[in-house]
Amino acid sequence: MMEKVLSRSIRLICVSGIAFGMHAAYAQETQPAPLQRVEVTGSRIRQVDLETAQPIQVMTQEQIQKTGLVTVGDILNQLSSAGTPDFDRGGSLTSNRENGGQYISLRNLGSNRLLVLVDGKRWTQSVDGYTDMSTIPSAMIERIEVLKDGASSIYGSDAISGVVNIILKKRMDGGQLSLYSGANDKADGRAKDFSLTYGASSDKASLMVGLSHTEQGTVWARDRDITKYPKGPAHPTSGLGAGPWAEVLPANGDAFDYVLNHTGGAGGNGIGTGSDPRNTANYHDWKSSIVEDKFNSASQMMFQMPNRLDTLFTKGTLELPYNMQLSTTAMYSQRQSSAQVAGYPLRSDAQPSYPVYIDKDNYYNPFGEDLYFIRRTVEVPRVTENTNNTFHVDTTLSGTFDWKGKAWNWDVGYNHSAVRGTTMGTGNVNLLNLKKALGPSFLNANGVVQCGTAAAPIPLAECKPFNIIAGPGATNKETLDYVMSTGQATYGSTINSATANISGELLQLPAGMLGVAGGVEHREVRGYDIPGQFEQSGYSTDLAGNSTIGKYSVREAYLETNIPILKGVRFAELLSVDLATRYSDYSNFGNTHNSKASFMWKPIKDLLVRGTWAQGFRAPTVGDTFGGGQQTYDTYMDPCDSAYGQRGTPGVDARCTAAGARPGFRQTDQTNTPISDAGGAQSANPFMSGAGNASLQPERAKTKTFGFVYSPAFLPGLSGSLDWYNIRVDNLISGISATQVAEYCYVQGVASFCNAIKRDPITGQITNLSRGNANLGALETEGYDLSLAYRFPRGAYGAFGLRSDSTFVTKYRTKADNTADWESSLGEYDGGGGYAYYRVKSNVALDWSLGNWSATWTARYFGGIRDKCFSSTVECSTPKGLANWGTGYNQKGAMVYNDVSVAYKTSWKGQIMVGANNIFDKEARTTILGASSSSAVDANLPIDRFIYVRYNQSF
Repeated sequence: MMEKVLSRSIRLICVSGIAFGMHAAYAQETQPAPLQRVEVTGSRIRQVDLETAQPIQVMTQEQIQKTGLVTVGDILNQLSSAGTPDFDRGGSLTSNRENGGQYISLRNLGSNRLLVLVDGKRWTQSVDGYTDMSTIPSAMIERIEVLKDGASSIYGSDAISGVVNIILKKRMDGGQLSLYSGANDKADGRAKDFSLTYGASSDKASLMVGLSHTEQGTVWARDRDITKYPKGPAHPTSGLGAGPWAEVLPANGDAFDYVLNHTGGAGGNGIGTGSDPRNTANYHDWKSSIVEDKFNSASQMMFQMPNRLDTLFTKGTLELPYNMQLSTTAMYSQRQSSAQVAGYPLRSDAQPSYPVYIDKDNYYNPFGEDLYFIRRTVEVPRVTENTNNTFHVDTTLSGTFDWKGKAWNWDVGYNHSAVRGTTMGTGNVNLLNLKKALGPSFLNANGVVQCGTAAAPIPLAECKPFNIIAGPGATNKETLDYVMSTGQATYGSTINSATANISGELLQLPAGMLGVAGGVEHREVRGYDIPGQFEQSGYSTDLAGNSTIGKYSVREAYLETNIPILKGVRFAELLSVDLATRYSDYSNFGNTHNSKASFMWKPIKDLLVRGTWAQGFRAPTVGDTFGGGQQTYDTYMDPCDSAYGQRGTPGVDARCTAAGARPGFRQTDQTNTPISDAGGAQSANPFMSGAGNASLQPERAKTKTFGFVYSPAFLPGLSGSLDWYNIRVDNLISGISATQVAEYCYVQGVASFCNAIKRDPITGQITNLSRGNANLGALETEGYDLSLAYRFPRGAYGAFGLRSDSTFVTKYRTKADNTADWESSLGEYDGGGGYAYYRVKSNVALDWSLGNWSATWTARYFGGIRDKCFSSTVECSTPKGLANWGTGYNQKGAMVYNDVSVAYKTSWKGQIMVGANNIFDKEARTTILGASSSSAVDANLPIDRFIYVRYNQSF
């Protein structure tokens, strides 16, 4: 139904020359009569006038193809109003089930605070409330509408930052074939897209079927100088981790700290077998300055992860008697993604509840006492395969009728969306088998090392001795298979909803018809995330976790009315008010009531003034409420570190000293080496994250907007809009990072966060940190959206169009709880999560067409941003400046990327398009806080030039 009601809107947009980045509301349109009443995203009331009080941005299929991108997530993340997504292709170390998907964070408010609709109906969500955009094939899309306004009163939970409504193709006669291929300059990151759509229709029925296949290839960190080192090419020896030759020291003391003499080193060339580990003369002292004893984890890691999507799509409509129509849509998608990170940084206390040492009677142990060890298992990199199946089906019966001579519309529908997924991981260690393999062993009569003792041997079929000290060249496949484990998990979520809506004209007022809409909805949400039993046991180096299983239901009712006040009078060509309210009753926390008021005023025909005030909310998700929690090795920065932390910030030194991090304290990495930069290091012990909280209440939001749309009659083809917005979210459901927990405790002095941290009483190192979910603090953002477009008069050299879309953020701040001070992140990378809070983002495009030829040039601008200093003297433009993480920042300059595409329409209903994104091959940005999992590079910006070609064929 939504495709029908928006068809008129899109046609008007195209006629006006307003493309990517412009709003659906205009100050003046020349419209033929009579006009069909249509529904626009953000309102349930159908009306003739397409001008709206809400800022709406539209993308058509043509504009989607001109981006040169193939997935919906990548396409929408190009918007100037889009922030850093919660999960991206550079997050190979991320352990969430969402990893491998694609998400959009409008206004930088979080991907789970954006409601995603497909044809006006809720799309699938994970147990933590995230919608994977990659499961929607871009070839099946007719257009995308982005409502940049709070809409909880219209659509319910999650519509805080706005609504993305993806409109699928409605019907067609004939077929459409599309082929696409592209790759980076380095011939990696190869992308492919194939789609075939065919449809047939008559006066009474229509049917359309589509198939699509999309691939995005791997980009390896080792293949580029800028990504091949964890801390960037300027610091090739920083950020190195545990080496492939075991560092050993006494389990009950520190009398020595040795590494076996070896060949090979940190560059990923660990091929040496080392010397005989049974001879103590073959060892040397382990020192943090010996680079060859460490390992460059980037040499085995993906910089960008691959994924593949296969989709089957069908849509049909049937005209019925009595002005009724039955429509249904069904879609099945399978997404497969993988992530590879370096071999496991194994240490004796990888699982503190089950430590493993090299036994004093182990054949390879020459020291006569149990040994604590640190050794990366580079022979088997860790790989996670994620298979995600999405199924959606909806059926709607709709109709029209007249009541007292006025038109009314109604519909009832059922919507089912389900996600089912499995993950399988390799490269982790079975600690039960490892303990046997490092236990007592001896050389048997056949000259073979065997587990056990000569008096009590363990059969070779039951145990494989592991020469862990000697390095990767000394271990055969059978031994590795014995000590390694395969992890698995299943997850899924289901949303079932039944809806009924009615809208129409209630009565005639002097300025027009009083429009009303109302409806009810019943929705049930179920979800689960179940790690394998062995992973839950804690006997694996895989991240131990508990099962998440839960469900809730909600009953809702809404009412909306549009009241025309003035029309066709002096200083009021139009004045109307729209009011909406929604009541929601949730089974897990209770009820909530949210309302919205908006207005439109046209003092003259060329100018539209609009504004909204809206209440919003986000209900706790299944994961928020029922999450079992999971271990995680967090990369974090301890504010108590005396070299790179915040000991100089008032109050920090006293808090750190009281907690056990004495003056001069140094945070150490997984090799027990003091950190060498302000980026911190990965935790040596597993932390705990994601535990659910049954007492959570919904987030509450207030959204305010005010703006202008101007289309001067004296300059046809020109249109522009300027909208101010302010969004504040209270009662924030927070699942914050380890760095943020430490900063809230020691920098801001919030006691509740200090209770979540435990330190070693002797070393002062953080040994445990819990970060779960709670209603804490607030978030507020404010800024302006500016859109301009001009369609030049057509001339001998063709038709030109200039368009731009910019977002200027003037405020972005958070506070840890109701008693804490506001902390601004505006113009900075976030100190905890690596998000980039740009002050300015802008897209400017020049379109040209002449005959069968067309072309587009786009410039994408990202404003300057503050990053953390590498140190107080290195890569630190302002050592004394204050930022959200504390003292000292490094100012990064603005970035501009240029994209170009050229297309030609053939005489046989085909179209050839070639293009290049980042055509000038601007070098990627290195960063401390915005770094990807593998490298000191922001993975949300282009890595190099990307060239593509697309062919479309109609038949």
